[in-house]
Amino acid sequence: MAGEYEMGTGLGAVAEEVVAATAAATKDVARGAAALARLLGWDTSLLLGMRRFHAPWRTRIALALTFAGNGWSWTVAGAGIVGAGLALRSRGTIHTGMRLGVAAMVGALAAQGVKRTLNRRRPTHAIEGFEALAENPDAFSFPSGHSAAAFAVAVALQGEYACTGPLSLMLAVGIALSRVYLGAHYPLDVMAGALVGAGAGVATRLALP
Repeated sequence: MAGEYEMGTGLGAVAEEVVAATAAATKDVARGAAALARLLGWDTSLLLGMRRFHAPWRTRIALALTFAGNGWSWTVAGAGIVGAGLALRSRGTIHTGMRLGVAAMVGALAAQGVKRTLNRRRPTHAIEGFEALAENPDAFSFPSGHSAAAFAVAVALQGEYACTGPLSLMLAVGIALSRVYLGAHYPLDVMAGALVGAGAGVATRLALP
């Protein structure tokens, strides 16, 4: 009888510990969900606040920057620089073109992989009545592929021929801002895209030292 009593007491203690642990985990999940909701609310507020800066001339600049950051633009730029390097027999120019092309491709592919894992909807689909100023290339928002490719190039080209490093960084910042301005992405999308792109740029530098 004493043994049965001790066993019952032990099982009761274990059950209480399990209940307490489950309650603590539930509270942690609830706090995490609340924090995420606040973060996404802040993200949406920043996006909507960007509309106060809309003006025809700013929109034209933003559209030009977005066009400069699409896949075809990076492909043409990389191929053109490599072609110029071959014509001039300049190894430095060829190296710059190769880094640009590879970095843009790696950054864009990495962003697409994350996009199709997380599946965050674009603002036009997630916010009722919201209209973007540019067409969306796909249905997913996080992270920004344009930003990832642009920052990958910016990191990859630091220290390269002439002023390509600083200029590419300025272009990357402009492209990222244009995506939020045009309503194609939330601010967090472009921030995450910049981080993904930076990693892709470092990988490119390691692959093409």
